[in-house]
Formats: sequence, C-alpha cells, structure tokens
Amino acid sequence: MGHSNVWNSHPKNYGPGSRTCRVCGNPHGLIRKYGLMCCRQCFRSNAKEIGFIKVNIFYLSVCISKFPNYSCSGFHNHFFLFALQYR
Repeated sequence: MGHSNVWNSHPKNYGPGSRTCRVCGNPHGLIRKYGLMCCRQCFRSNAKEIGFIKVNIFYLSVCISKFPNYSCSGFHNHFFLFALQYR
C-alpha cells in the first residue's frame, strides 16, 4: 500500500474536508449558517430562491419595523442580507 492509499483510507467525518456544497460539491467557501451548506458562488446564484432579500442600509429601519421576523445575517458594502426566521 502506498502513502496516498493509507492517508486517504481513513474516513473524513469532521473538519473542513468533510463538508462540501450540496449544490456543486465544492469544499471551498462553504456557508454553513442556517444549515445552508452551499458554497458562496451557489448561494449568490440561488439566494432569491432560498428566500434571502438584499436590503439597502438606508432602508434598514423601515424594513425592521415592517418585518420584525427578519434578522441580519451579514454586513458587506453597506448592504445587509436578511433571512426569514421562522419561530
């Protein structure tokens, strides 16, 4: 048995190598928050279908007052991504 056979024979059940994107199988750039388990590229292309809404920071107070069930999940370039939290 060669080195690669021995090294790869142990199953990977934990750590970053054990998780892949459920859409494309890519292990890099994985978003695990809210149980998404998809890479950032797949998230960006499927965000609307999943239910994420991109909101401008200037309308943040209006959106929070109208939709109290929405919570902030990230901040990037003066935009917030909101995810509907079911309670």
